[in-house]
Amino acid sequence: MNIPTHLRYTKDHEWIAPDGTVGITAFAQDALGDVVFVELPEVGRELKSGEAFGVVESVKSVSDLYCPTDGTVAAVNTKLTEQPELVNQDPYGEGWIIRLDPHQSDAELLSAEDYQKETEGA
Repeated sequence: MNIPTHLRYTKDHEWIAPDGTVGITAFAQDALGDVVFVELPEVGRELKSGEAFGVVESVKSVSDLYCPTDGTVAAVNTKLTEQPELVNQDPYGEGWIIRLDPHQSDAELLSAEDYQKETEGA
């Protein structure tokens, strides 16, 4: 499984990049199946770590998206409105969901190695 080492991860299968970009992991999108809808938050919304900020709907299920750290939504990926399948096709690139202006460090997040251990056997 592709787990980029420059990102940090949550146990809920979200990732955050050093620039505050947030998305879901390849593991999560694979478990969801074909993504058909992504609910995005409003730019400027204040979020707390662990707070639900949106929804990913697939042909299999509906899953909440959880914020990996405290921050302000600086941007949303509006491409997902017309092309939600980008989450499946490129979860660590064009399928990003929001960009945060983080208010805290990512000390509670998992490294790529720790996230891989979390998902092994799942």
